[in-house]
Amino acid sequence: MTTNPSVQHRWIRWPEGATPRLGYGADYNPEQWPREVWREDVRLMREAGVTIVSLAIFSWARLQPTPDTWDFAWLDQVMDLLHEHGIAVDLATATASPPPWLSTLHPEILPVTRTGETLWPGARQHWRPTSPVFRSHALRLVDKLATRYATHPALAAWHISNELGCHNVHDYSDDAAGAFRLWLRDRYRSLDTLNHAWGTSFWSQHYSAWEQILPPRLAASHPNPTQQLDFKRFSSDALRDHLCAEREVLRRITPDVPVTTNFMVMGETRGMDYAGWAAEVDFVSNDHYVHPGPQALDELSFSANLVSGIAGGRPWYLMEHSTSAVNWQPVNRAKLPGELARDSLLHVGHGADAVAFFQWRQSAAGAEKYHSAMVPHAGAGSEVFRDVTRLGATLAALAPVAGSVRKAARAAIVFDWDSWWAAEHDSHPSELLRYRQEALDWYSAFLALGVRADVVPAGSDFSGHDVLVAPVLHVVPAELAKRLTDFVHGGGHLVTTYFSGIVDENDHVHLGGYPGALRELLGVQVEEFAPLSDGEQVRLDNGDTATLWTEAVTATAPEVRVLARYADGPQAGRPAVTRRPVAAGSAAYVSTRLGPRQLAGLLGGLLDSAGVVSELPAAARGRVDLTVRRDERAEYWFLANRTDEPVDLAGLPDGEVLARSWPTPADGSGAENLAPRGVLVLRLSDGGAPPRPV
Repeated sequence: MTTNPSVQHRWIRWPEGATPRLGYGADYNPEQWPREVWREDVRLMREAGVTIVSLAIFSWARLQPTPDTWDFAWLDQVMDLLHEHGIAVDLATATASPPPWLSTLHPEILPVTRTGETLWPGARQHWRPTSPVFRSHALRLVDKLATRYATHPALAAWHISNELGCHNVHDYSDDAAGAFRLWLRDRYRSLDTLNHAWGTSFWSQHYSAWEQILPPRLAASHPNPTQQLDFKRFSSDALRDHLCAEREVLRRITPDVPVTTNFMVMGETRGMDYAGWAAEVDFVSNDHYVHPGPQALDELSFSANLVSGIAGGRPWYLMEHSTSAVNWQPVNRAKLPGELARDSLLHVGHGADAVAFFQWRQSAAGAEKYHSAMVPHAGAGSEVFRDVTRLGATLAALAPVAGSVRKAARAAIVFDWDSWWAAEHDSHPSELLRYRQEALDWYSAFLALGVRADVVPAGSDFSGHDVLVAPVLHVVPAELAKRLTDFVHGGGHLVTTYFSGIVDENDHVHLGGYPGALRELLGVQVEEFAPLSDGEQVRLDNGDTATLWTEAVTATAPEVRVLARYADGPQAGRPAVTRRPVAAGSAAYVSTRLGPRQLAGLLGGLLDSAGVVSELPAAARGRVDLTVRRDERAEYWFLANRTDEPVDLAGLPDGEVLARSWPTPADGSGAENLAPRGVLVLRLSDGGAPPRPV
């Protein structure tokens, strides 16, 4: 993978002289337990192989019981105890949730919904990202913590806030309105420019003073679409600004301690443009929880892959995931044998150099008491704790992997937050469109073929890949259109889909017909969209069934090849899938929604045209998820069994078995079979690998 030089990379500050290793640990919340439990905790941490814990994440009320009193004694004891037992600390700034005294004295810090409702205390994250009152109290706490623990030998990294924006990304308060206007002034400089960008000649929305502009609160009809898009951009930037404010305090007092915060690249968590945040932290961290369903494991792999893309291919920190069941889904399923290790090692294969869980000891009270932990309610004699300990030993055996980067795949899926936000706006051709699901389906198709594919932000350098899949790339500014055109003319193969290339960065339609900015490159034209009703289907002449969307596609370039046509419905006989050769490259267009199985059939032919093939033996394709890391000495192949049946791995390249997750063959040797839900890690010598990025 081509690394992004704008992304910082200073890793966890391990004790001087420590050998390179993968980090292992959890959120640790000792304040929930009496002091006599603490020594038992660190004893069990040593037994499990824990090397680092995140501490004080939700401790503000304990650290500052009143506006003018502080209590660090308990945290001092915990920090000292952890250091005494060789466990490093990723110390949180504790600003994630304000204490009751703060919201009582200053209710003006509380967020407001688009309908004007106040979000009151009683849960967490009840603060406005743009509140100057909250900011001043939060930075005072950060200053106190940084000053007190600057030289503590356990301090390995700073953990800013926690899951920024999880519950408060979109605040519509008066503070947010004022900050939004400042953000717009900086973006547009003049009201004339803003009025043009927002298309305010429509519906008599022309602004004559900045003070007239509001967030897109509850309105009589559909709010201005560019206003909505800009508010999403602003909301992400407002949280990033808070992140930077805390970071600057930390860097002023502890310049040698790396800083991170936990992203939430998973599922439909969409409010934060993490590709734009990555340069603000010293290393990228992520939280991930499995969402049940037929693509649950695919989604885990997709998310971890995207985190690696955001991190520019450099190592990152899996800050939270679960040992077993969570507490916040309608039905919370316990993990099957082998899933704890498989889920963890899939993240490592995608570049995670630290693996951590929420949380260390399962809570006895509170909203997350039924969320699993490393030490569950059943205690250290449980199967979960035995699995946790086995994983610790596996990660210790994988120490040679630490510091390696993810090896670039020849194919990549392009992911774009602007397109995610804008494509799902109201007053569109279909409210059924789901941007991330379309991207995930293409990723599932790659997995089904056994072909590695990176997931990269739209701002990435595309030159390291041979094939780009850009599903529903709805927002295409001129600069992005040029980069995609240059990619194809340079010999690359582009695949894009319906509702791509439609608008520019201001959500203005590219006129002249669809797919807008990509029309000439693709060699096709569409005059009108033809979305399908929920449950409606059409057939293609290759036997595939399509849903959601169709288009009346006309080929405008003579060299365009039709790969599939609509077999029935209003578009019967018209092209459904096309491919245009361009110099040594090509540009393909899929005008309808196909499921993962149909996409795999289509993608196989497109990859063949580009000369991209699977690295797996035939028997393992579609059943094994292969990720590859590399350093200047070797390649490290992570092979995860996606099924509940054993997989024959005969035909793999020869390599040294570094680790094998539970269950393990009795003799501990051999790489011919991969157990259900198992993971095998091989080291292959590779003298031609590039040096690690620094």
